[in-house]
Formats: sequence, C-alpha cells, structure tokens
Amino acid sequence: MRAAELLVRCLENEGVQFVFGLPGEETLELMDAFLDSRIHFIETRHEQGAAFMADVYGRLSGKAGVCLSTLGPGATNLLTGVVDANLDRAPLVALTGQTALNRRHKESHQYIDVISMFKPVTKWNVSIPKAEVIPEAVRKAFKIAQAEKPGATHVEIPEDVADEELGDAGGMEPLFVQAPVTPEPAPSQISRAVRAIAAAQRPIILAGNGVIRGRAHEEVRQFARRLQIPVLHTFMAKGVLPDSDRLSLYTIGLQARDYASVVMEQADMVIALGYDFVEYAPCLWNPRRDKRIVHLDVSPAEVDAHYIVEVGVLGDLRLSLDLLAEKVKPFDSPWAREARKTVVDGFERELAVAAAWPMRPQHIVQDLRAVLEPDDLVICDVGAHKLWMARMFPCEVANSCIISNGFAAMGIALPGAIAAKLLYPERRVVAVTGDGGFLMNSQELETAVRVGLPLVILIWRDDGYGVIRWKQQVRFGRTSSVDFGNPDLVRYAQSFGAVGYRVTDQSELRPMLVDALRSPVPVVIDCPVDYAESLRLTERLQALPY
Repeated sequence: MRAAELLVRCLENEGVQFVFGLPGEETLELMDAFLDSRIHFIETRHEQGAAFMADVYGRLSGKAGVCLSTLGPGATNLLTGVVDANLDRAPLVALTGQTALNRRHKESHQYIDVISMFKPVTKWNVSIPKAEVIPEAVRKAFKIAQAEKPGATHVEIPEDVADEELGDAGGMEPLFVQAPVTPEPAPSQISRAVRAIAAAQRPIILAGNGVIRGRAHEEVRQFARRLQIPVLHTFMAKGVLPDSDRLSLYTIGLQARDYASVVMEQADMVIALGYDFVEYAPCLWNPRRDKRIVHLDVSPAEVDAHYIVEVGVLGDLRLSLDLLAEKVKPFDSPWAREARKTVVDGFERELAVAAAWPMRPQHIVQDLRAVLEPDDLVICDVGAHKLWMARMFPCEVANSCIISNGFAAMGIALPGAIAAKLLYPERRVVAVTGDGGFLMNSQELETAVRVGLPLVILIWRDDGYGVIRWKQQVRFGRTSSVDFGNPDLVRYAQSFGAVGYRVTDQSELRPMLVDALRSPVPVVIDCPVDYAESLRLTERLQALPY
C-alpha cells in the first residue's frame, strides 16, 4: 500500500463523500488512489470553485468539506474559498500537493511555502514529513476543522511522501473518530442569567450562526415562544425562528439604520446566542454601549468595548436554553408585538411599491419566495442582491438560505449550489447571484452540466457592481469604475449545455422560475434589476420618524 492510499482510507474513515478539486502532477498518486475509493472526486474548472463547494458542503452538513489542489498556483487559487470557510465558521479541510522534499531547500519550479501562506487563514495546517504521520495528521485536521468554532484546516502532501511504499508498515490504520462532547453550562451562570433576564423590560434575542452550527434552532424557538421574547437574526442565522412567527424580526446586518436597527435601539437587553462578531460588529447595534448583554455560546465572548457581557453562559447551547426556559418567567408586555409591527410594516410598504421594469429587487425576492418550498435551498452570492435577500427573503427552515457574511467573497453561489445539490439531491436548489459574482466562477456551469445536477441560477443583472455603485452614490453622489458589459447570458448558458431564459417583463419571472425548477438540466435566468431602488431605500430609511 502506498501512502496516498492510506490517506484516502483516512478520508473514508472520516465519512468523506466528495472531494472537490483539480488534478495535478504533484497529486498523481492521490488521484490514482481515488479510483479505488468510494469517495467521489468532483473535478472542477477552478480551484476557487472547489474550495467554495467544500465550504458550502461544510455549512450544510456540519461535516468538513474537502478540497484538493496541486502545489503553487493550485494552492493559491484555493485560498479565497479556504479563507471564506474560516471566517464564516464552516468546517473545511484543504489538501494540497507539494514538490518533493529534496527540492524545498532551493529555488524550484512552482514551489512556494504554502504552509506559511495558509497559516494566518486556517485553524491549523501541517506538511506531512513521512507516511507514518498520515493517520494522526488527517484525524487532527478533521477534529480541529469541525470543533466549535469550526473553520478551515490544511494538510500538505509532498509528492515523494504520497508515493512512499509502506511495506511492513502497511498495517497502519486510520484513527478512531471521536465526536467531541460540548461541556454543560455552569449552574451558577445559569442562575445569574435568569436574574439578569428577569430584570429586563424590553429584551431581544440576537440569534447568530452558532445556533445553526450547534443545531439549536428548535431550542431557540421553544425558548423565544415560552418567554415571548422577539428574535433578530444575523444574515447567517436566517430561519432559526420561522419568519412567519409573530416573534421573528427578520434580520439585522445592513450597515445603515434599518427597521431592525430601530427595534434594537429600543431594547434594553440583548440575549446573544451563538453570535459571531465577524458578521455584524457590536458597534453597529450597540453604539451607545447601553445594552445589557447575556452571552450564550460554547466559547467566551470576544473582547470589544461595545460588547461588555453582564453574564456569560458557556457550554452546550441547547442545554443552556432548556435550563433558562424552565426558570425565566414569561414576559407579558406589548414589546414583542410592537417590535414585530415595526419591521413587518416597513417591509409591507416596500413590497407595496408599484411593479416596474427593470424589476425592483423586492419584487424579485417576492417572486422567488412564492415558487419555493420552505426546505428548498438558496445559495446567495455577495453583492447588492445579497442585502435585499438577507433583509427580505423569508425563511421558515434554518440553514435553507446560505449567505457568506464573514469573509463575504463574491463567486460562491454557483459552486455552492453544486455542493448543495450533491449533498441533497432530493431538494431543489437555487443560486442567487449578480452578474459580477456569476462571471467570477461561471465556468463551474460546465461542472454542473457534466455531473448532471438540475439547479437554477438566478442572475440579477445590472451590468455593474451594484453594491459598490450604491455605496458610491450615497457617499459621493457619483460613481467610479463600476460599470461593465456582459455576454449574452442565455447563449452563454446554452453553450455549456444548460438552458437559458431571459426575463423581458416583470410578469415573466415567476412562471419562468416554475419551469426552471422542473428542468432536468441546469437553468440560467437572466433577470434585469433596477438597483436605483437601493438608493431609494437609503432615502426611506434615513427618513424614518422613529
């Protein structure tokens, strides 16, 4: 048995279903070993796409997604997706090939110090010096990647190590996989939290991505409903409480005053559940530092002048919520009803705006939601459309709308949708993207066609970088270098073997989506959007009377 075969056996032992990546000269042994494995190698068209696929696989499954590249340019191409997973707290293991050990002390073709490059953007990374290290290195990489808070790890395999014959050492086996046990919260902190929450007049729950990672959404729902405390979500926690619930206040995260911000201003206590600063800094929702804060998470709160914790409850989030729910008296005040009314009334006014052409963002959101089932999956790219989707796209199911909001890297939607469809072939999947984000990784349309994945790519086309245009207009009253041209997106899709639709009237989008979701092959929908509505939104929010 070669070392590469041992590494693949270790991946199988970790329950790996897919490895996303590109082959290379320095990974020849690994690629050959995959041929005899139950692991499916998904050949992508760019390493960044592979890393994004592993990233979204990790978010949806809770298990580390795996991506593979060769050395040098392959490894550098992986980097954006790896960083995205690390900052967005998605478990990911990156595998890279490397030149033989006897070339690393000198200038050598395609050689760079990949370990040093990955060090600041991963939780842990290692270069395997000899074959006998492989079982420990792989087990550690997965253990660290999947431990709360999850993130990216990296394992480098020099080509001569991968080709090493194990001989008598062929009895080396993958290590036993142990699931970590989250500690129970301290009773003293539970008691302190009970007293603190009971003293509040207008408490609010801020649900973060940690709720989804901890699979604690049902406990959050029970806690909120029993105590009658309204819930605000970060963008990456959409669906923790169904938005149809009268306690849901949708999301907070727009870096401007919004309906949710108005409610947060009125709150006197924030119960932060699995909240990550990387999504939405405390200074944006607690500028006056006047909020009393109860922090529930598996790890201590980050130090921040705007996030001074009155009580910290550390441990299993589900258990912490259950214990608190038993001991805190329900609130009997109009606070929750008034908070909900503020947000819902604001959105209803936005949706009541007359239809127009090109389509207004809120109407695209409305049409998309109307044709999807609650557990259908939406993978949202980064851009102006992300802000509209994050604010206004209602979610009933946790982790059904994936938004990159830590690193917030453009180009994630299409690769992410591919990973989602591979993981959940029975669920319908829609990639929501701008034209800018789509063309960053549009080559992966060929991957979707080749692998046979029926998914929908909804492109909000404005022929420019819409969110930057929006910010430039707000700050300077003019724009700079945000406009570009596009290919014919319908013919472009067809050239890959996909189906292409173009929306020419606002009445066409909804029936097009219905048809696209029935298609046995990938469908690209080119939908023009009027992002002038973003500037009008800014004006409306600035004019809020409360």
